[in-house]
Amino acid sequence: MPKSTVVKVPKASELVAANLRRRIVTGALKPGALLPNEAVLMQEFGVSRPTLREAFRILESEAIITVLRGARGGGRVLQPDGAVAARYMGILLQYQGTPLSDVYRARTEIEVSAVGMLGGVRRKSTLRQIEALARDAEAVIEDDDGFADCDLALHSAIVSAAGSTTLAALSNMLFQIIEAHNAVFIAARPRGFGSAVNKQAQRAHLRLVKLLTDGDVEGAQRHWRRHLEAVESYMVGDSDSTLVEVLS
Repeated sequence: MPKSTVVKVPKASELVAANLRRRIVTGALKPGALLPNEAVLMQEFGVSRPTLREAFRILESEAIITVLRGARGGGRVLQPDGAVAARYMGILLQYQGTPLSDVYRARTEIEVSAVGMLGGVRRKSTLRQIEALARDAEAVIEDDDGFADCDLALHSAIVSAAGSTTLAALSNMLFQIIEAHNAVFIAARPRGFGSAVNKQAQRAHLRLVKLLTDGDVEGAQRHWRRHLEAVESYMVGDSDSTLVEVLS
């Protein structure tokens, strides 16, 4: 059977939204700025008011503008927020019945790759930052919520330091899911239950810094994979929940 040659023609509202979106992401329209009023935009694009408002709804659904009502109303530009993408990703994974272990394993692959990239960069200031985060966590080892926050900050810093914007964006979406799971996990247990595990985690963090400082990148990657697999085993265990149970 021959392949279909039907070409989807974008609606006028989609073309208008694409033009305005391009202006926002390129910085031509800054966060906080008002879009030109409806009359100006209707004339510029040669479209009707309903078409323009449909374009606004598209951009509003992407959380890159907000539409204000009243005499001073109109479209106001918002700074793109990764939390919107994270929420959508969470919904998609929930719909697919994704188990938590899948999220933790994806996080492991991203972080182990990031450690390898970090070793190649060998930024002393970056290693000092990661070490400082690890040592800061020592003050909250007995505070499960506080340590969980410090721990996520350190993991995020590792991926960010690798220098890949794409990896950082992907990992941040996973970290938001893991943060939600942390809250559920901690709330179901008595205060201070995780002190011993927190101490082990902090030692693993400092060990990573030592290996990277010594230039043992492969050793650092092996160490970090073992650590993250142990974290998955502890946080998920044998009874693997789905994301619906965590994010609903």
